[in-house]
Amino acid sequence: MTKITFFKHNGVFYGFKESGHAGFAESGSDIVCSALSAMTMLIVNAIEVSYDSNIDYSIDEQTAEITVLAKAALADFEEDEKKQYAVAGLLNGFYLQLTDMLEDYYDYIEVEVVEDPQI
Repeated sequence: MTKITFFKHNGVFYGFKESGHAGFAESGSDIVCSALSAMTMLIVNAIEVSYDSNIDYSIDEQTAEITVLAKAALADFEEDEKKQYAVAGLLNGFYLQLTDMLEDYYDYIEVEVVEDPQI
């Protein structure tokens, strides 16, 4: 199972941590793992390149752990309100997509939200 923990500060998503393998199918054929990987890299690339915002992320392929912190979603770290809104919206969209996926893949992913774990 892959566990995705979202980080919030004052009600705004600013990052997440993914850990574990989905286990839906064999490596290379696991559509749940593929979807999570594709969505995660979309988030990272959109924030870093398209929105030109600071993002800290680490990927440990051995442990299947990914941590993404995009503090640009928070007013304390980003003055440009449009960037804040865009980054927060992207992270919120990821959260919503994963909660939709839970309907069909509840045995393979777990989603939780933690308020202020790193700020």
